[in-house]
Amino acid sequence: MSDPTPSTGKVPVWQRHRGPLIALVVGVVLLITVLSDLPVSTSRADDISAERSVMSEVNTDLAPCALAVRQAIGIWNLQAAHQLTPADRAPTPGLLGDDQLACSFTSEYIYDLSDIQVPGTPAGKDLGQVIGTATLWTTSDSLRAIEDVQTLMHDPNDASVLRNLSKEEAQLAADRKTADSEEGAADRALDTHLQPVDLPAVSGAHSG
Repeated sequence: MSDPTPSTGKVPVWQRHRGPLIALVVGVVLLITVLSDLPVSTSRADDISAERSVMSEVNTDLAPCALAVRQAIGIWNLQAAHQLTPADRAPTPGLLGDDQLACSFTSEYIYDLSDIQVPGTPAGKDLGQVIGTATLWTTSDSLRAIEDVQTLMHDPNDASVLRNLSKEEAQLAADRKTADSEEGAADRALDTHLQPVDLPAVSGAHSG
């Protein structure tokens, strides 16, 4: 049976403007770091309460993109295993388009993530770094992985895109590890255990 999914041949807008996007993300990271360096004096109990609020907001804002990249990789894994029927494939362009938007700055959640204010404490500085890393994980790592899946759904045997997807998954894992380490530093600064950053592990098939 023929593949009902048309190949548009169009390069996603986020891929065409990847350079400015990365520059924007880096700028956000630097701004967060500068703001988190501003000194304040508060009690430990107030610090813990404030940092818990930050982590709760971080994970709320991360959730849609985290779900989106897992869905996109899941779709590709089913496609690579030849487990999608033509009927199953029909809605995938729309689903992947939604996934792409969920991990871009057009998403209100991603905008809110990048705009979270952190306390000017040592732990706040650590959480500012968490936010910067999480922003990279969403708007760079996840977005690129989703774009790779969109391409592979049209051409499952594109070797260069398969390699790219593997690289993006490695970067997702590396940034996830970095964010965990930065959140752990905040834990040590406060001598407590904050809510961990909710960046899920994802793994896709690397052959069509």
